[in-house]
Amino acid sequence: MTGVNDEDEQKAATEGTTTELDEDVTESDQSPEADSAADTADEEGEEPVAERPRPTPYPRSTPPRPRRGGRGRRAVGRTLLGLLSAVALAATGYAYSTVDDLRDNVNTTDALGQQDERRSPPADDGANDILLVGTDARTDMEGNPLPPAVLRTLRTEGKAGINTDTLILLRIPRNGGKPAAVSIPRDSWVAVPDGGNRKINAPYGIAKSAAAQRLRAAGETDRAKIERESDQAGRKALVQTVQDLTQIRVDHYAEVNLLGFYLMTEALGGVKVCLKHATVDKDSGASFRAGPQVVDGGEALAFVRQRKNLPRGDLDRIQRQQAFLASALHKVLSAGTLTDTDKLGRLTDALRRSLVLDRDLDLLSFAEQVRDVATGEMEFRTIPVVAVGARSQDGQSIIEVDLAEVRRFIGSLAGRDNPPASTPSPTSGTTPDTQEDSGGGGAPGGRQPTDPITVDGVPCVN
Repeated sequence: MTGVNDEDEQKAATEGTTTELDEDVTESDQSPEADSAADTADEEGEEPVAERPRPTPYPRSTPPRPRRGGRGRRAVGRTLLGLLSAVALAATGYAYSTVDDLRDNVNTTDALGQQDERRSPPADDGANDILLVGTDARTDMEGNPLPPAVLRTLRTEGKAGINTDTLILLRIPRNGGKPAAVSIPRDSWVAVPDGGNRKINAPYGIAKSAAAQRLRAAGETDRAKIERESDQAGRKALVQTVQDLTQIRVDHYAEVNLLGFYLMTEALGGVKVCLKHATVDKDSGASFRAGPQVVDGGEALAFVRQRKNLPRGDLDRIQRQQAFLASALHKVLSAGTLTDTDKLGRLTDALRRSLVLDRDLDLLSFAEQVRDVATGEMEFRTIPVVAVGARSQDGQSIIEVDLAEVRRFIGSLAGRDNPPASTPSPTSGTTPDTQEDSGGGGAPGGRQPTDPITVDGVPCVN
């Protein structure tokens, strides 16, 4: 793998002009009546996303104006950046009163405390495991729809559903071993809590929609309460799904939404990336030259979102996410960021607006556990897959995984090489696609679809 390690961070001139995020808008472009399941299908061949309850309009106190505009659609690969940005603030002692204020005001969830203990894997699995989630919700942290001005800046559409576009399991071995950030492809075909098999990006939205419907049927009219409690149901279902897949107890949870990713990349002043080839994708808004370049805001969204016109489709998108995060974390933990109080202040504001943590995750304690990240000791990995481009019985394009192989791989990252007994694969009932495997698929027993990426330098990717 080639890489770029120079420190030149001058960004090439971007097209277009800055779009104001604080435009006075109080209504969404779409009325509730205009939404339908067909309109909210995430991508061709995928099941529609779950309906999202319609909250009150986005308030006038919208986010601060970014310095640059950009291209892009939905954000993925953002939660680790948000969490480590918070850790950077804590680890440097930056305005301890500010860190305390962040801890006191960040949104929290009790999704872990609501898990069925009888169904959960053992807690002592050799590592501290943090589930990092990036959603494609077009709302703020109170559930208010993002105004049209913001959606236009992000080059995304209003959508009444929610999917989890990014799932990363951060494993920090308790024996002092090398930490790993393990991506779980969003199209992985797995067993879900409500029965049957679905893509792993679906349980959150399905459980959220069902909970919202139950609350409304019971006479609840408080939109904020419906939003809060249905989000909890979605997170609970997602955590259970990941635990069932990996047989790993999720110790902590962190979530960032689309707007948060945009604000954090803007606060950093852009992130250096490198592409092996020039690429253009009209659907995601991607238009990049080959070689090193700096992206932020909408351009960063396009960089981590594109999967069309890539040799291996979703697996190349995952590797882009990992390369982007490696570069971003390198910058977050660099002296240039840690000594820039203005930049740290903007990061704090972005985190306060967009981060959700479980109630027991203490930033200062967590900072002590991830010091190796600053020295490039953390690897980005992807779970082994059996086949890419398979088809479910209802025609969805999916990624097949083997439970035993996934569990063996995850366990090995904490020095545990003896996986639980093999159980029937959750990918049963699928058929291979006749098209060429898009990379990483087809190997008996599963395989690693991408080479590991570390937090040193800027790796060049497809």
